[in-house]
Amino acid sequence: MRIRLKVWRQESREAAGRFETYDLDSVNEHMSFLEMLDVLNEKLTLEGKEPVAFDHDCREGICGMCGFLINGIAHGPEKGTTLCQLHMRHFQDGAELTLEPWRAKAFPVIKDLIVDRSALDRVIQAGGYISVNTGSAPEANIHPVPKDTAEKAMDAAACIGCGACVAACPNASAMLFTAAKVSHLGLMPQGQPERMQRVKKMIAAMDAEGFGSCTNHGECQAVCPKEISTEFIARLNRDLIRSALLLTRV
Repeated sequence: MRIRLKVWRQESREAAGRFETYDLDSVNEHMSFLEMLDVLNEKLTLEGKEPVAFDHDCREGICGMCGFLINGIAHGPEKGTTLCQLHMRHFQDGAELTLEPWRAKAFPVIKDLIVDRSALDRVIQAGGYISVNTGSAPEANIHPVPKDTAEKAMDAAACIGCGACVAACPNASAMLFTAAKVSHLGLMPQGQPERMQRVKKMIAAMDAEGFGSCTNHGECQAVCPKEISTEFIARLNRDLIRSALLLTRV
């Protein structure tokens, strides 16, 4: 396969960015997208040029490290797929692909296609945990959980924190990410004692990081590699209203 890449290059957070064009003439259709970039970087290195910086770790769709825009689409054109799971056979011979980093105020560019996503970590640190002292680990079946509830909690917990939802949202909102992290704890018995405080703290942290507001475009769900539903955003909003009502009564 022949591929032409138009890649965003930016030396540092402070530097001005630019697009550079590269041609690859012998891309194997069975390569993953990141393996194709490995080939590009080997070529650039042999030519004495700076390789393209991009995030990756497990390359199995688990860690959430990889991610950038391909022709304006987060993680590329395939639904329910992380960038590392995307293969070159999904593109036509001679395709021209534009690669650029997530675009969001809360995700400043570190270098090339790598952005700083630590804002998501700080949202979790604000309340995405259970701090209640429960003593030693209880027997797994001591608290019966309805099957539907357990499955919903697992659906929410599937979020890998890649940031695609933020990159796709016209407002750069992190509501789908935050809703998933709120819901997977709020659905389980262990998460109930801090449920109302959790949602308030995490929403406040999200706003403080500079993420935009959710206006129900649905782009977040469309690009999420784990296909997490916007129903979790509705659930978060209901908990946020409940928490405000409880505060008013107090």
